[in-house]
Amino acid sequence: MEIDENMRKLSGFNDTKFIPSVLCVLFLLGCSPADQNSTTSNTIVSDNMDMTENSEIFENPTGESFEITTTHWLNERPIGDGEGPVTDEMLLEHQSVAAGKNWIQFGGDYSNNRHSPIEQLSVANIDNLEFEWSIPSGTLGQFSVSPIVYDGIMYVTTSYNRLIAVNARTGELYWRYDHQQPEDLRICCGPANRGASIHGDKIFMATLDAKILAFDRFSGEKLWESEIIDYSRGFSATSAPLIVKNLAIIGVGGGEFGVRGFFDAYNIDTGEREWRHYTVPAEGEPGYETWSGNSYETGGAPAWVIGTYDPELDLLYWTTGNPAPDWNGDARLGDNLFSDSVLAINPDTGERVWYYQFTPHDVWDYDGNSHLFQADLEENGQTIKALVQANRNGFFYAINRTNGEFIRATSYMEQLNWADSMEPNGRPVVNPDAMPNEEPTFRICPGVFGGMNGSVSGSLNPELGLAFIPVIESCQLMQKGISMHVEGQLFFGGLPIPVDLEPNEEGEWPAYGHISAVDYSTGDIAWRYYDPQPMMAGTLSTAGGLVFTGSQTGHALGLNAETGDVVWRKRLGGGIRSQPIAYELDGDAYVAIASGNFGSIAGLAGGDVSIPEGGQLYVFKIDN
Repeated sequence: MEIDENMRKLSGFNDTKFIPSVLCVLFLLGCSPADQNSTTSNTIVSDNMDMTENSEIFENPTGESFEITTTHWLNERPIGDGEGPVTDEMLLEHQSVAAGKNWIQFGGDYSNNRHSPIEQLSVANIDNLEFEWSIPSGTLGQFSVSPIVYDGIMYVTTSYNRLIAVNARTGELYWRYDHQQPEDLRICCGPANRGASIHGDKIFMATLDAKILAFDRFSGEKLWESEIIDYSRGFSATSAPLIVKNLAIIGVGGGEFGVRGFFDAYNIDTGEREWRHYTVPAEGEPGYETWSGNSYETGGAPAWVIGTYDPELDLLYWTTGNPAPDWNGDARLGDNLFSDSVLAINPDTGERVWYYQFTPHDVWDYDGNSHLFQADLEENGQTIKALVQANRNGFFYAINRTNGEFIRATSYMEQLNWADSMEPNGRPVVNPDAMPNEEPTFRICPGVFGGMNGSVSGSLNPELGLAFIPVIESCQLMQKGISMHVEGQLFFGGLPIPVDLEPNEEGEWPAYGHISAVDYSTGDIAWRYYDPQPMMAGTLSTAGGLVFTGSQTGHALGLNAETGDVVWRKRLGGGIRSQPIAYELDGDAYVAIASGNFGSIAGLAGGDVSIPEGGQLYVFKIDN
């Protein structure tokens, strides 16, 4: 595979002045304007649709012409089961006590545990889970969606911000919106979108060109569109908005461009911005002293992963990414608050209540942006409201979500060497051999993808007390280089050098993956399911004792949640980077999982097989 050959050549690469262009090749095969023509049209047309289409010809920097097409198919007939609008009360209802019929939030509910209460999805019934229907994404690149399902309708986002509404029983297309992308789109790591959100009769989606949009859930009509910020500076938005009260909360990506990260709250009825919370403090603000010089202006710390909300404490929790630039922290001496952190926020005002920083002065690209779970822990005879997280830096954390106090951190990886231990306050003790330098020889674990990548989410089963974490066992050399910031251009301070692209002397592949079942009360590992490829798909837990996930080889997997044994396996044909969901209609249980990889990203992690592309959503069903 061509990308593999390019990466092998990098192993001897030491000329840092070419770092930005090399990384664009490795990470950003979706960053070229010419790649915006990667949307293909579905040919399904029905009488209930009104189609509008506009085309415009642009000239890209290489002088080649390409076409950008905006297609908006509207629905004109009554659809849905008549369940009415999604209310605040529905969003507040905990998934474990809900009927399990719908999946109306990215994480299932505000706990973000991705745990379905459907007992029918069990080890005893798994042999009856059979293919029901599928739909193509119609776009190229990573298909990383977590669909939402309500009122018999499924809402799906694809790469390049295609949004579709389909019949959740049959896959029949109701309406479709293709967001027109600018010719000079600036994205780091592929054209992904991870899902939409719902409230009332509105569907919300954020876009690669840093906008947030609202649609009528029945017709697909666009109700409002708000610009988050000028995308040309390197900003983008890839996660589903989090709906809290009357607000749609969305964070931005763009840390690789040296932006100053933030997340916003927008009024769900008007699209007006209510507040903005910057993740990097400006001069005179608390935490500014942790950034040397004016480095805060290009400090990164993007907030590109969806947060979570505790209604009882009335606190919003959001994670932040690594400081910029990567791999060279000389120009930003200090801890670099509030990068690589979890922030507790007053949702009404956007003001910070407390914070905890996972990786101070990060020079390894260990974003704190892995998904947060809410769980109750028993500590010294007391019940503690906690946040637990499999952090990208390889540690599984438990944090008091009332006050941000550190509880514990344990390794969920088999290979972790950048830190030797944890201080009592939760500050990592860094291994000095793991610091990036100009001529690296030390194999740093985890590599730049982390032990778990924030682009996917694990899941948590509160009945078993286990969190199911997709793990990337991949290490890299990290070369320190020079850095120079130019607005709207990639801003790196070094280079990750892949070293896990070939078998070792024993014929074993040093890069591999596993699903680790972590006892979140202790941090102990209950079991591991191993895969020859790093695991880069999310997991779904069910009350029936199953864990659903997928592999980069294109297999959907069902595991026994108590043992890790494979009890169900289906070949989907494309590498899986998505989040499985479950729902119930007419007493029948459904599981939905999308296949569609972004090989240039996944390939850098290493592994022993080429990674098939995809672009298809599959739905499986157990009849009642």
